[in-house]
Amino acid sequence: MAKSTKQPVATSKPEKLLKKTRDEATTEEKTEKKPAAKKGKDDLKAEVKNEVKKVAAAEEASDVIKSVSRSKMEAADDKSEVTIEKKLIALYSLQQIDSQIDKIRIIRGELPLEVQDLEDEIAGLETRIENYIQETDAFDKSLNDKKNAIKESLALIKKYEDQQMNVRNNREYDSLSKEIEYQNLEIQLSEKRIREFQQSIDAKKEEIEHFQKLLQDRKSDLEIKKNELEDIIAETEKEENDLVNSSEENRQVIEERLITAYSRIRKNARNGLAVVQIERDACGGCFNKIPPQHQLDIRMHKKIIVCEYCGRILVDDGIVSAVV
Repeated sequence: MAKSTKQPVATSKPEKLLKKTRDEATTEEKTEKKPAAKKGKDDLKAEVKNEVKKVAAAEEASDVIKSVSRSKMEAADDKSEVTIEKKLIALYSLQQIDSQIDKIRIIRGELPLEVQDLEDEIAGLETRIENYIQETDAFDKSLNDKKNAIKESLALIKKYEDQQMNVRNNREYDSLSKEIEYQNLEIQLSEKRIREFQQSIDAKKEEIEHFQKLLQDRKSDLEIKKNELEDIIAETEKEENDLVNSSEENRQVIEERLITAYSRIRKNARNGLAVVQIERDACGGCFNKIPPQHQLDIRMHKKIIVCEYCGRILVDDGIVSAVV
């Protein structure tokens, strides 16, 4: 097949004029539309800039938030460490305050017991003296009864002797003689009882004098103890109230579970010590040796550590010096 070759078509003049006119119209249309297109580009650029600013601000805010969060976490960690240390300081301070209150109450607590003992002893002495007096009165009454019995026996003896002068037979005489003998025996028995009663009365009077003297001494001691107790109460009442207030303030800083444990340890301890210092690498409460690792943990103040033998809370010199 023969190859067909396309020849360029010649453009006529009218077609050139038409094309020119179309080109001019397109140019004018583009010229008219150019400001609008330019204006759209400016708005787009402004929007892009705003979005870029927003993204930058968001990124900056995110960085700030992260920084603040990191600071808060670090502060929280520091606060946690400080809180443990503060709790240890508060616990040791509370222990020192409670120990001072215990000393005041021990000093004041012995005196009321002594006063109570003296009052009980005085009441017992008064009761004993009263009983002795009643017994003495009973002996006096019995003694007087025996004296009266002797008088009656003597009167009967005289009567029987007079009757013997007028007897009619031996039988009556012997009978009266036996009566006289019986009354003499009664007189002897009454005299013996009188001597016994007199001895008892004398002994009771000596006891009464002894206990009356002792009673006066105990009353003097009681008056001295009461005055001493009143003086101590007057001197220590304000100090005790201040210590009690300080104790309550320290208790508010400490968690309730620690206060419960502290109170339980104090109740079980003989000396009332729940928080003790490490002394010579040993517990200040039970004096058992503390391992070096535990001593290191105690000095770190990261957590509250108790003695594995007695259960007391342990603190180091740093806590003690902070309280002192």
